[in-house]
Amino acid sequence: MDFNVKKLASDAGVFFSRAMQFTEEKLGQAEKTELDAHFENLLARADSTKNWTEKILRQTEVLLQPNPSARVEEFLYEKLDRKVPSRVTNGELLAQYMTEAANDFGPGTPYGKTLIKVGETQRRLGAAERDFIHSASINFLTPLRNFLEGDWRTISKERRILQNCRLDLDACKARLKKAKAAEAKAAAEHELRLTQTEFDRQAEVTRLLLEGISSTHVNHLRCLHEFVESQTNYYAQCYQYMLDLQKQLGSSKGEIFSGTFVGNTESSSPPPAATSPPAVGAATLPAVPTIPVVPTIVGVPNTVAESVLNPNEVKPPASGTRKARVLYDYEAADSSELALLADEMITVYSLPGMDPDWLIGERGNQKGKVPVTYLELLS
Repeated sequence: MDFNVKKLASDAGVFFSRAMQFTEEKLGQAEKTELDAHFENLLARADSTKNWTEKILRQTEVLLQPNPSARVEEFLYEKLDRKVPSRVTNGELLAQYMTEAANDFGPGTPYGKTLIKVGETQRRLGAAERDFIHSASINFLTPLRNFLEGDWRTISKERRILQNCRLDLDACKARLKKAKAAEAKAAAEHELRLTQTEFDRQAEVTRLLLEGISSTHVNHLRCLHEFVESQTNYYAQCYQYMLDLQKQLGSSKGEIFSGTFVGNTESSSPPPAATSPPAVGAATLPAVPTIPVVPTIVGVPNTVAESVLNPNEVKPPASGTRKARVLYDYEAADSSELALLADEMITVYSLPGMDPDWLIGERGNQKGKVPVTYLELLS
């Protein structure tokens, strides 16, 4: 291998001259060519843009992928220019477990049915999360990375060249001051003109790149709007999925618990002959009837049962009434329940011993049982 000794010696001399000039400036023993205020502001703005872009990029990556091991894996695949393998989201994994559990417990059981419903919603949430991550990576993270790995590297390179040109210029100024002979002064002046021209040219190149930071801000602003839009769509999807799931569970919850309650009470109730006399006697007592106890009365004449279940005879307590907003439409199953319309306001209260999943609702002169899951208690 051939070495250009003269070039190596020249480069070493330039490096030594710059190092000495830089050291003398730090020690206050040499003058330094100062850049104008506008140029310094451009430099400070560029540094601030770089620093905040790095922080926003890193934190967005953490937001989209909280697992540090997964982030390292994605980084390695990206550097190796290989496709990142598809990864199952946490919601999709939870959906898989719930579906398998439902099949094990029995998809026809109340618990199995609910697991399937919740699992399907989790799967949809996981798919929405995957779409959001993909959209945010393309529309937001990629432009930030492109700036740091492209434009900023170019700016940094030209800034280093400008710094070297400035050091050479100041070194030439110092040699001109020290020159005594006319020939040495002429040579120093010629060298100074050349280095001044080179410095001015490099300063103009660097200035143009720094002024391009404004265009970078405009581009990042557009990307930020797209990121917010994709995030808004993602959370709107999640809200809608959960709202649909809540409606499904709310419509089936009353049936599940009502069926379980009636089944248990009927199996544990004494024979009709043994329960009829006490029940008839109880109907004549002045005590306020409690609706949840009614299903336990088996074999009672219809007239007595209807008198106990009649909501119009139920009086609200002296205190404890609350206002509630109806979340969804509800169709009354029988005369003891109150039909509901979404977004209407009603008065509700509970009675001693009452099933916590139900309340007594009042709308004008109408009264009846209402499911708690269909209400938003306000006061």
